[in-house]
Amino acid sequence: MRLNLKNPIIFFDLETTGINIAADRIVEISYLKVDQNGNETSKTLRVNPGIPIPEKVIAIHGITNEDVKDAPTFNEIAKSLAREFEGCDLAGYNSVKFDIPLLAEEFLRAGVDVDLKRKKFIDVQVIFMKMEPRTLSAAYKFFVNKDLDNAHSAEADTRATFEVLQAQLDRYSNLENDMGKLAEFSAQTRNVDFAGRIVLDENDVEVFNFGKYRGKPVREILYKDPGYYGWMMNGDFPLYTKKVLTNIKLDSIKK
Repeated sequence: MRLNLKNPIIFFDLETTGINIAADRIVEISYLKVDQNGNETSKTLRVNPGIPIPEKVIAIHGITNEDVKDAPTFNEIAKSLAREFEGCDLAGYNSVKFDIPLLAEEFLRAGVDVDLKRKKFIDVQVIFMKMEPRTLSAAYKFFVNKDLDNAHSAEADTRATFEVLQAQLDRYSNLENDMGKLAEFSAQTRNVDFAGRIVLDENDVEVFNFGKYRGKPVREILYKDPGYYGWMMNGDFPLYTKKVLTNIKLDSIKK
């Protein structure tokens, strides 16, 4: 089924140095951009992460330190990548929990202001898990009836994710071909930041989701315990979490 798009949509996948959102870096990004007319453009970029790629990670995606030593850093491609992503919705496989948070961290480190929260996110894995809980390779076999060659290659995984979403729309009549509705359906969290350190409670109030103040309103704690803000800003938290915390603090001061 052809996607019903109000905006262009970018399917993307990252290969990285590891799975720590705050500490690890991108070594490859592959994306497939589909416009409202169904036209497709794709690109795969190797990235020098500036830190070593562990051997156990190389064993998974096959990208070595030698492969990326002459590649541009993320800082060098950040502005052009932001322009490419501008005005587009985003889709991926397990992207809401990993790829989008890590991409947000890279943009922040590069000093490029990209408000990813304004975009619609469609996580094909969440749709798949709600309908048929399995892996991407199994999803590809189930929906597209093909074996996924080169699994854990960013380019292969990106293309497979695009084809799986199209097939999901063909298979499930209760899935609406609308990017807003699909983004809502594939959402699993009420995170305010991507890492889930701050979430919305049942009254849509920002509350901490960890530590001694779990479940407590962020604004209340910043007022009662102002040192907690400094502790978090100096701690090993993702940059995007710190950005969200600062925005809440500034908004509290204005009020």
